[in-house]
Amino acid sequence: MTELAFAGAAAHARMIASGEISSRELTELFLRRIERLDPIVNAFRVVMAEKALAQADQADGRRRAGDQRPLLGVPLAIKDDCDVAGEITAFGCDVDPVPAAADAEVVRRLRTAGAVILGKTHVPELMITPFTESPTYGVTRNPWDLQRTSGGSSGGSATAVSAGLASAALGSDGAGSVRIPAACCGLVGLKPQRGRVPMAPDVDPFQGMAIWGPLGRRVDDALLFMRAVADSFPEPEKPPPLRIAISTGLPPTVGVSPDAEQLGAVANAAEALREVGHTVFDRDFDWGMTIGNRVLARFLRGTADKAAEVGHPERLSRRARGLVRMGRAVRPGMAAAAGRAAADDAQQLNAIFTDADVVMTPMFTRRPPRVREYEGKPAPYTLAGMVRFVPYAAAFNHTGQPAIAVPAGFAGDGFPLSVQLVGPPDSEPLLLAVAAQLEAVRDWYTKYPAVAA
Repeated sequence: MTELAFAGAAAHARMIASGEISSRELTELFLRRIERLDPIVNAFRVVMAEKALAQADQADGRRRAGDQRPLLGVPLAIKDDCDVAGEITAFGCDVDPVPAAADAEVVRRLRTAGAVILGKTHVPELMITPFTESPTYGVTRNPWDLQRTSGGSSGGSATAVSAGLASAALGSDGAGSVRIPAACCGLVGLKPQRGRVPMAPDVDPFQGMAIWGPLGRRVDDALLFMRAVADSFPEPEKPPPLRIAISTGLPPTVGVSPDAEQLGAVANAAEALREVGHTVFDRDFDWGMTIGNRVLARFLRGTADKAAEVGHPERLSRRARGLVRMGRAVRPGMAAAAGRAAADDAQQLNAIFTDADVVMTPMFTRRPPRVREYEGKPAPYTLAGMVRFVPYAAAFNHTGQPAIAVPAGFAGDGFPLSVQLVGPPDSEPLLLAVAAQLEAVRDWYTKYPAVAA
């Protein structure tokens, strides 16, 4: 049953469709595991057990009647910045208990595809830190190391999938918030092309940088998810030999470089890509000196906007209030100008694709932080630490192009490692195809955290 819990959404969909297992049996398995393990890892803000079982029974009835929906009966987790009808959307905050009147469009599409909704997963306050901690909901822990973060802001979603508490999960990515937790927890996390997945009822969240995306154990899980929620999604094909650039350099203003463990992850993935026939060489993105400032302006202004939407700033932690004040200092016109500059910045960054088909970067500069590492620290200190920890991700929210976090083996103590693959606009199928080749060579999905066995 442990192996079943970690099989992933695509395998679960096939098993339910063939009658090898029922949705009711799979949903009950996850609910039992949530009851046993969630007090340890703290992935879920709310578990909708009775509703999930009812949806599972309905899915089993549909299967017996010949229904072939792509996610029929597959139990998923939903990040708690996304509306689920009848449930509070808390954004990691102490909010007033007003349930959402309707599903967000992405949840509606998942339901239409047949998914069972298990519950809603934890996020940090306002989804603004790469670690999932809040004074209201506590600390979400990484199943691979309970003293380290599972990332953020989709940390609860990553923990749920990594601990075998859901087949896959929905996340959102405004500055790396799908890729960061996926990388922390040894998962696949895709940030799709901007506009690929409808954000309704939100309108241009986080100054237009945010997009919904999947977290899964295997590449097929992410592909199945995208087929269900995207307006259109081309089928990945086995790629011909590609030119893959490795970009580890950073602007000097960041003041940090990847440590040996993170560079080892890049080297491991590079060797795997060479094994399947690709040409791999060193070539850095042209980051320039101003792109980072524009990304930061949009992110901070988006933080202030979200705080105004949620309300009750007096209920936020000192750290979150400080980041909101920094965001308010970014005038709306400044953020809008930064957004308008994204097209020029994309042209500058994407010049690398003249000589490369895909670019690989580290995901992090160091191992994910320990839990409460930033507890009590002021906002500027925390923001600087965030930038130094994960400087490679947010630029591609600014440009809007796709990027994916892909497992890249394990450290000597068994902690998962990851890299980021970046493609030109509209290249999700190519990124998934390359990620699938890495998966076939490195078979990361065969391992799972000991605490979740």
